[in-house]
Amino acid sequence: MATNQKKHEPPKELFVPHERKEDTSERITKPSRSFFQDARRTFFKNKSAVLSIILMIIIIIMSIFAPHFNEYGMDEQDLSRAKMPPKIPVIEDLPFFGMNGTLASEFKGDDVEEATKNAVMRYNNDEDFIDIEVLSEGDGSADSAEVAATYHIYEAKEMQDEYFWLGTDQLGRDQWTRIWLGTRVSLIIAFAAAAIDLLIGVAYGGISGYYGGRVDNVLQRILEILIGIPNLVVIFLLLIVLQPGIISIVLALTITGWTGMARIVRGEVLKQKNEEYVLAARTLGQSNGKIIRKHLMPNVAGIIIINTMFTIPNAIFFEAFLSFIGLGIVPPEASLGALVDSGFKVLRLYPYMVFYPAVLISVIMIAFNLIGDGLRDAFDPKMHK
Repeated sequence: MATNQKKHEPPKELFVPHERKEDTSERITKPSRSFFQDARRTFFKNKSAVLSIILMIIIIIMSIFAPHFNEYGMDEQDLSRAKMPPKIPVIEDLPFFGMNGTLASEFKGDDVEEATKNAVMRYNNDEDFIDIEVLSEGDGSADSAEVAATYHIYEAKEMQDEYFWLGTDQLGRDQWTRIWLGTRVSLIIAFAAAAIDLLIGVAYGGISGYYGGRVDNVLQRILEILIGIPNLVVIFLLLIVLQPGIISIVLALTITGWTGMARIVRGEVLKQKNEEYVLAARTLGQSNGKIIRKHLMPNVAGIIIINTMFTIPNAIFFEAFLSFIGLGIVPPEASLGALVDSGFKVLRLYPYMVFYPAVLISVIMIAFNLIGDGLRDAFDPKMHK
């Protein structure tokens, strides 16, 4: 029996002594990240938000340095070069860019001769510098003939060697310089208004939400009164009393603009002030001011940043709106809204004067909204992976 048992035993070399190792089932294999590190990681995964930040950095840099790219000043007027279309070196010969320094439009008449006459009259009777292309010879009825006219205005004014990259306005001022200076003014107003909203709204909402009780009741009744007053009425009255300018616009935007921030911060503080970390800070004897600054504000920083990013495009829109209706920046100063207003008056004849500032306003507002969307997702714990 013993011999048979040994025959069925496996060889001893198949057995390897087991070495006891440290239990790795609970080991954290990745470094721990804070909430803000997770938020940053999630934000940079949002390609549209990152692209918007890069675009806004470029626009801000251009608003600082681009006015110095040529020799024309913002207030440099010359009626001899008024309403010149855009003309850019190198690409002026590429037809699909539309930067060749010509004015083009279509004209109608009872016959080709009358349509051509209308084109010549429209372009200062400089017939030698107008190219006419017949689109329709007409059938004898009213305005049945149509021609396309191209006016070589740079040649007509003997300015072939000059270049106005975005054209000039009615007074001969360079649009490139004025658009970027106007962008600078609009951004200054927007950032200043957002910063004041941030300071007042966060302080007001934080105090109201943290102290609660009678303090909250009094502060909220004041806030409800301010919210009940139409925003535009307050802005109009203030701009009528004050001289139009950057300071008056910033004050007008911040008189009632901070109320939204205050209500959001109050709501967040009301949710956070009964959390355990706040109770622990009170138990340790920290002052109310320190609890608000050191504990509550960092925990509501996400919603504050997001709301601020949405405040900036709103401020840009309000500034453009006020300038468009004549209550904003006063000429010769420029802002994007003032440039749109100036170009809108001659939209049908010189569309480039309103096109570029309008596109820039749209790009800035879309970029800030995309950045705000990215920040909102970044500060949402559900989006962290």
